[in-house]
Amino acid sequence: MAQRIGAILWPSFFAAGVSTMVFFAFVDPLALRDMTFPQIEISRGLGYSIGFFMFWLATASASFFTWILLRPASRFNKPLPPE
Repeated sequence: MAQRIGAILWPSFFAAGVSTMVFFAFVDPLALRDMTFPQIEISRGLGYSIGFFMFWLATASASFFTWILLRPASRFNKPLPPE
């Protein structure tokens, strides 16, 4: 089970890191805050952290759904008998 969790979290962590670097190379977290939630005080560092964890959640979800789709057939999804 630990190997499966690692196979989902490690590639998604790497992808989130790359995505964060590329996204924030073009977008300033403070400008993004001013466009979305100007009433909330968010520092630049907190904006980077929130962005990273959002990217990590998105990429981990994609990895998890891929794992679900690639699981071998179980006893519950056997083909129906011919009629």
